[in-house]
Amino acid sequence: MAHVQDPHTRTLQVEDLERTETKVHESTVVVEVCHLEEEEASTLTRRWSVIRDIICEPVAEFFGVMILVIFGAGVNCQVTLSNNLSVSASPKGDYLSVCFGWAAGIALGAWVSGGISGGHINPAVTLAFATLRDFPWRKVPAYILAQILGGICGAGIVYANYIHAIDAVEGGRNIRTVPGTAGLFGTYAADYMTAASAFFEEFLGTTILLLVICAVTDKRNSPPPAGLVPLVLFVTLLGISAALGMQTGFALNPARDFGPRVLTAMVGYGKEVFNFRSQYWLWCPIMAPILGALVGTFAYDAFFFRGSESILNRRRKNAPDSSDKSTAELSV
Repeated sequence: MAHVQDPHTRTLQVEDLERTETKVHESTVVVEVCHLEEEEASTLTRRWSVIRDIICEPVAEFFGVMILVIFGAGVNCQVTLSNNLSVSASPKGDYLSVCFGWAAGIALGAWVSGGISGGHINPAVTLAFATLRDFPWRKVPAYILAQILGGICGAGIVYANYIHAIDAVEGGRNIRTVPGTAGLFGTYAADYMTAASAFFEEFLGTTILLLVICAVTDKRNSPPPAGLVPLVLFVTLLGISAALGMQTGFALNPARDFGPRVLTAMVGYGKEVFNFRSQYWLWCPIMAPILGALVGTFAYDAFFFRGSESILNRRRKNAPDSSDKSTAELSV
């Protein structure tokens, strides 16, 4: 006798089957959504990776200069403003503190950017290496723009941090003097300095800086261990500022001066920061460091550097290397 299935049971089975199909469909939808989200996230990651590869070097220069100016302008503000009794009961530092602050700034800025962009953090270095070495000219505009923006932002951070102390020293929020407290950010030569003397001091300091930079990055000239070039820069700037810094403020770097100078013009110091001593900002802290960097690099390459990166050595590219000198002599 054939078994007849109960209609109620059949209905329950159909409902169970429908629920199962619904759950399977929902699971499939969830999996597809997750897969799409993963693809979107992967696409965004790839896009950001491409963008990061394009901008990482200029951004490294930006942060390097910003750090340099934060430490440098910051120590200028602390030492100078604390000498006013309305700000501090006792001075918080002296000229040696200023030297150490700027030295720490260049070292830390170079440490942050060195492995990414080469740690130029100075338009004079960038132009010297593009002119006399093999640094690509196509990168120069982005590097210099990033360096100047880093100087503006670094100075802006310091100004925001010390604005109340500056107000106290100046006598009010709407009072700003040049050089006065503008000298905490940009460089201004001493009154007794002639134009030629100020130019020469900046030229000399930058020439020495580039001689040292070329030496410590030359693999044939006892370079420091990996990662310690910033320590050499610390010692170098400490020495330059201690020996040659009093009269002009040791700019040595167009971005370190021009960026903060632009910031001061923006926050109330006005056009006087550019009119000071017949456009001092152009011929002393910009032109003198650039010329000094070119001369320093040229001098090192002419007398010491043997790498093919220098334009002075490319005409001898096929000549026997100095390391093969003994072999060449033996063959003769």
